[in-house]
Amino acid sequence: MRRLIRKALIGLTLLFTVNAGSAWADAGFDRWVQGFWPEARKAGISQNLYVDVFRGMTPDPDVIRKAEDQPEFTRAIWQYLDSAVSDKRIENGQRMLDEWGGWLDQIEARYGVSRYVVVAIWGMESSYGQVLDNPKIVKHTIRSLATLAYKGGKRSRFGRTQLIAALKILQNGDVTHGDMVGSWAGAMGHTQFIPTTYLAHAVDVTGDGRRDIWNTIPDALGSTAAYLRDSGWNTGKTWGYEVKLARGFNYTLADMKTKRTLAQWSQLGVQRVGGRAFPRPSDKAMLYLPAGAKGPAFLMLDNFRVIKRYNNANAYALAVGHLSDRLMGFGEFSSSWPRGDRPLNLQERSEVQRLLNRGGYSVGKVDGKIGPNTKRGVMAYQKSRGMTPDGYVSLDLLSRLKRDF
Repeated sequence: MRRLIRKALIGLTLLFTVNAGSAWADAGFDRWVQGFWPEARKAGISQNLYVDVFRGMTPDPDVIRKAEDQPEFTRAIWQYLDSAVSDKRIENGQRMLDEWGGWLDQIEARYGVSRYVVVAIWGMESSYGQVLDNPKIVKHTIRSLATLAYKGGKRSRFGRTQLIAALKILQNGDVTHGDMVGSWAGAMGHTQFIPTTYLAHAVDVTGDGRRDIWNTIPDALGSTAAYLRDSGWNTGKTWGYEVKLARGFNYTLADMKTKRTLAQWSQLGVQRVGGRAFPRPSDKAMLYLPAGAKGPAFLMLDNFRVIKRYNNANAYALAVGHLSDRLMGFGEFSSSWPRGDRPLNLQERSEVQRLLNRGGYSVGKVDGKIGPNTKRGVMAYQKSRGMTPDGYVSLDLLSRLKRDF
């Protein structure tokens, strides 16, 4: 054991000697790499791979900036959808469906996941691979994750875990170090798998012995389908339905928690747009009002939750579902968005919470995050003022709270 440790230290000394010759060497990063080696070795990473991968490496300043200074995005959901489900993305996606139709036949048959959802995720994650050809965006995964692990603040723990997983991928021979690219935060390939998810769910569709989500599109699409299947995808079912609510509807039922059968929702005054019947009335769903009573309403089935395993944001899952529908040839949403409204920024959302607490509508911690407690407080306030109790946080709501409290 001592001999192995001594051998490893010799190799690492060589690594740092090489790094020291770089004009951009970072002594703190070199010490971090040396200190991380025991963890990598314990995980089964070979010394030769470790030395080769880190030779000459420096932390990526762009990754550090992004990790330390994450901007707050305050786009309204309709603005997000305008970009995510653009005409160009629909056109390109339909072309990809034709170009990769043979492989998608096999993938759909093997994993039971709709090709339209798989291709929609591909479009959302990398614009059908176009992002991977953009040198201003694409990053080498090992360097990004090592930078996060070294100086990523709250993301350091994530960086360490994902870095070990990424090193295992290299050691398995699925991809070369040079080809292992993705986002600044470590999401990889055409459909942006983080390394741990890749290890657990990526598949070799082409049968060449490698799970190559970077250069082999069938592997990327198949891995996405496999991940969704493993996450509980319901074959033959959709993600959800746009619906219309009856006049006087009880908006407190739209809590994104309570599941009811589609038949039960129908009895409560929730109908599918266009007057069409739900194909399986026994399916269970949750009611989602992303823009409150002013915008479209949706009943979300379990597949909506499965899509969120890719990105745990309702807006993302809605965009994937809508894009998949558009790729199938369906039209835009029936109801209009309240485009005259603007989303509140962090300071304004925090002010809403402070005012609700001051007025006795307790929402707990003031952090600008609109969660279940804040929505319940908003609903209670709206109900007490004769407003539609939809729990939607808007500029109009903030103005009324300021007048009242």
